[in-house]
Amino acid sequence: MQHEGKKIILLLGGARSGKSARAQQMAEEMGGRVLFCATAQPLDEEMLRRIEAHRKSRPSGWNTIEAPVDVGNKLVQSISGYDTIIIDCITLLISNCLCTGVSDREAAAAVSKEIESITRLMRQRDFNFILVSNEVGSGLVPDNKLGRTYRDLLGQANQQLAACADEVYFMAAGLSLKMK
Repeated sequence: MQHEGKKIILLLGGARSGKSARAQQMAEEMGGRVLFCATAQPLDEEMLRRIEAHRKSRPSGWNTIEAPVDVGNKLVQSISGYDTIIIDCITLLISNCLCTGVSDREAAAAVSKEIESITRLMRQRDFNFILVSNEVGSGLVPDNKLGRTYRDLLGQANQQLAACADEVYFMAAGLSLKMK
């Protein structure tokens, strides 16, 4: 999928595996102007602190857009003039689609629309893309329907993004293993 030196990179791993830090390092190594797309929502004090820590960890020259949903369309409106786009993270994007009180079918349709929009943008534009997402399928089967639906939707989204990516890395303990 690579175009003239531009890459699509997917970083997968568990919570606190080093994905976000690695995404930032990769973007800095690629050089140029970086647009950071944040999908987190400050729904409680603890999450607000996490978001603030992430903001402080990014270089001051980077621009950020906050897009808890409708990521592809919001990026289209903001993407001009950038060399590298980071989307951090797909995990929360899927959660945002699922936790709106809609049916499983409506949530699956919303997730599908989000991922199709992102992959279409990645295929049409000549930018580096670095996507961050959790791998949640390696643990126990969730004991409730919402947890299983979430795991399934995120797993499907990760597979679609991995198929579109030039490079896929699995992160654990701050170390990366190249998978593709």
